Parts: sequence; C-alpha cells; structure tokens
Amino acid sequence: MGPRAALRRKHQSPRATSAEAAGLRWLRVDGGPPVPFVHSAAGGELVIDEIPHGEPNLQAAVTFGRRLAALHLAGADAFGAPPPGGPREATIGMAPMRNEPAPEWPSWFASQRIEPYAREAGIDVSEVCARIGELAGPPEPPARLHGDLWSGNVLWGADGQVWLIDPAAHGGHRESDLAMLRLFGCPFLDHVLGAYQEVAPLADGWQARVPLHQLFPLLVHAVLFGGGYRAQALSAARAALLG
Repeated sequence: MGPRAALRRKHQSPRATSAEAAGLRWLRVDGGPPVPFVHSAAGGELVIDEIPHGEPNLQAAVTFGRRLAALHLAGADAFGAPPPGGPREATIGMAPMRNEPAPEWPSWFASQRIEPYAREAGIDVSEVCARIGELAGPPEPPARLHGDLWSGNVLWGADGQVWLIDPAAHGGHRESDLAMLRLFGCPFLDHVLGAYQEVAPLADGWQARVPLHQLFPLLVHAVLFGGGYRAQALSAARAALLG
C-alpha cells in the first residue's frame, strides 16, 4: 500500500529510530500484515504513515492470523539476526536488546533473551536456562518476528485491516510472537490462532511452551517497571519448567 496523506513523527534515540525503520521495512512482505510506510529515518526522527484507528472485528482477526503466518514463514537469516540495515544494538520498548545471530534457538534464547534481563532484574531463572534444550520443543527454522507483539502494537485499522506497529524485529521462534499476543490479551485471539494454524500449523505441545516464550517480555517489564512483573516472571519460569 502506498504512502498515506497523514504522517506520524516519532522522536526517539538514533538507535531506536534506525532499528524501528529497518524493522518496518523488513516486516513488509507479500501476504503479510500491513505495516506503516517509512518516509524517512534520520538521527532521532522517524516519519511514518499515521494509521487511522478502527474497531476489532472477527473477519479482520481471521485475516490477521493468516497474514501473521505468512510473515513468520518469510524467515530470517538466523536466530537473533537483525533486519537488513538494522543495528545489532537495538531496543524493545525503552530497554536495550541485542541482535546477535546464532545457529540454533535454545541457547540463543537463554543467553540473549533470558539471562541478561534476569540478571538485571535480580531474578533467578538458572534452571530454565539449564534445561532450555528439553523445554524448547522441536527445532524450527528462524522466523521473521515482529518481536514486541503485545496488543498495543496490534492496530485495528479503520480500513478493516490489522496493522503492525512499533516492532522490535529480529529472527526468532514464531511461538514467541504468538505467546506475546496472549500475554496482555488480543481481541478474537482464538480466531487469530485458528487462522494462523490453517497456514502454518504449530508443533505439538506449543500451548505448554507459552510460559517459556512469555518469560522474555515479562523479564523486560520487570527490568523497566519492577513491581508485579517480577512475580509474573517467576511464575512463568515455574510454569515453563512444569511444561
């Protein structure tokens, strides 16, 4: 879809601007969810389309599920790979996030997505990291992730489409995006997931792995906001170990 008349200007750090612009460009794939067009990204200013808001509806949810599957299937060069042109030292929300490519998911997820934030938050998740190989489920190729797919970054547009905004894009495990959708609630989520599975069925046991994948965003929130997110992260770690 071409540029829209209304523009949104975001002022943030140069690193965050570079990462978001590269992520939005990378997430624009044939058959995938629409994303705002990037008009410019220089210094700390990002200029993108302003997407008019609409209301959630069932048909948009079903279409979104299918398109999200197409996005994930577009793939990535490696787990942890940044989008082309994007910085390795990126961000997720207001927190730093390192995109360091790795050949396999379990050890990368433990060392790059769990341990750094657990250390900073003062939360012991060493048992999860020690057992990550058995908790991870069947091997999968790296997926093209939005990376911060909570409900606030899923925009139900006035045009009847579901748009993706504010990515922390990287190569990862597709169950991570889906687990984050569930974490803070998403309208018509069961229909989104049902349509997703029609296009890209999930491996057996994916429901039991939801807490493992939710551990990363919960640890990020524990670092940024503390409070109840520490308890939620510990609860997710215990649930991940139970499988």
